[in-house]
Amino acid sequence: MKEITLTIERSDPAQERKPHRETYTITVNEGARVLDALEEVKRTHDPSLLFRACCRAGQCGSCAVRVNKNPVLACMEEASDQMLVEPLELPVIRDLATEIAPVLEKLARITESGEPRPLSKEEVEAIKPLRECIECLSCVSVCPALKVVDFAGPTAMRQEMRCALDPRDTTDRIPEAIERGLFACTTCHRCVEVCPKEIEIPGKAIEKLRERANQAGLTLPRHQEVAQLIEETGRSVEQTKTTFLEEVPEVIEPDGAVKMTVGFFTGCMFNGRVPKPALDAMDVLKRNGIRVIIPHEQVCCGSPLIRTGQTKILPDLKQKNIGAFASRGIEIVMTMCAGCGSTLKNDYDTPFTVMDITEVLVKAGIEAPAKLPVKATYHDPCHLLRGQGLREPPRIILEQVVEEHIPMPAQCCGAGGGVRSGQPEEAAALGKLRGEAIAETGADIVVTICPFCEFHIQEQTDKPVKNLATLLLEGYRKKDQEKSGD
Repeated sequence: MKEITLTIERSDPAQERKPHRETYTITVNEGARVLDALEEVKRTHDPSLLFRACCRAGQCGSCAVRVNKNPVLACMEEASDQMLVEPLELPVIRDLATEIAPVLEKLARITESGEPRPLSKEEVEAIKPLRECIECLSCVSVCPALKVVDFAGPTAMRQEMRCALDPRDTTDRIPEAIERGLFACTTCHRCVEVCPKEIEIPGKAIEKLRERANQAGLTLPRHQEVAQLIEETGRSVEQTKTTFLEEVPEVIEPDGAVKMTVGFFTGCMFNGRVPKPALDAMDVLKRNGIRVIIPHEQVCCGSPLIRTGQTKILPDLKQKNIGAFASRGIEIVMTMCAGCGSTLKNDYDTPFTVMDITEVLVKAGIEAPAKLPVKATYHDPCHLLRGQGLREPPRIILEQVVEEHIPMPAQCCGAGGGVRSGQPEEAAALGKLRGEAIAETGADIVVTICPFCEFHIQEQTDKPVKNLATLLLEGYRKKDQEKSGD
């Protein structure tokens, strides 16, 4: 047995009582679940505490709550001392019980033709990744798009695709999915992060529905323009200045001994729209003994096409990019764009290892920079944090170069998934929320490691937004100045 103290958010909207927190000390068995702790509070402190529970086996989804701000199943999560238990971010009935019926009632149902038939093994396997949903609505509670637009949400999109895959269904799911917000998803993968069944809703449902929409000629006009640009130029953004590839040689040798050799996948934004951070990164890599090979025939990774369901020319892009690096015998391909890195890691089958620049720098080991006299907060790009599972490498580097790092909760900026181009008002609304979160930190600057995030966030904050590579280079220049006595 052990004694723990927990805090529970209590509220009763029917009585117009604002949410408040109450703290309880209870005794539970070692290994007790959050649900056990809630039941003990109800038994020994307050029998009016309201929460849901049913199967106690992680299969019904009814006991979903937030523990320390993260959605979990109360019957599966181990209770811990000083934990905070709150309802999901959904309309609250009372205490920890939320309104789930309005969402569940709107989920699509299979419309059968009248003559039943069994599914084949292949059909069952195709549907299986989407049918394991237990409708806990954790994904709905954290979806950033739902905060700013009318969107049916991730579990509704999952169900639309589940029905679309069922050959017995007679309804055309695409117009319905579009009407319910198919193109509102930023593919931030927050839904996957909190899903107790780890259902890959963006990749297995939303992007597949968008593919079907494309086949039906229903892709958003702006997305079609991006696809046409890629097909004509090999790039997803128009060239506005001298490109990165026009400014650099194919091989950049380090200043000293070679510690590591990498190929550099430039990405479209760093090549054509914001080349300076990529050029700064080359100076950082040179200083740290890293040889960089840059194939000039590389093209767009295809991420904008995958996210918007326009995959017709994707095989050709993959072949060109893989060939560009494989033909040179490159074993490690480095990315600086979170979207490119996630795409190469998750959507390609490469003969080389793909690493983000922060992984490369941490692996190689970097010279300590001078610390800059600023308070910095860090924005996690969704395709780096969730798409690549990288949280610590950028922070390890950041904390070496600034005097103070002020943490900020991860939150989608709104630029991904084709939303910035196809749904600009939604992207701006999400960017505004990110700007507000930045202001709350009191930081002097915002640091990130994704060009789309950097470009988008700068429109929503008055704080400078800097790439981590640029910041690191500034630290090295300050160090050099201090040594020279200037």
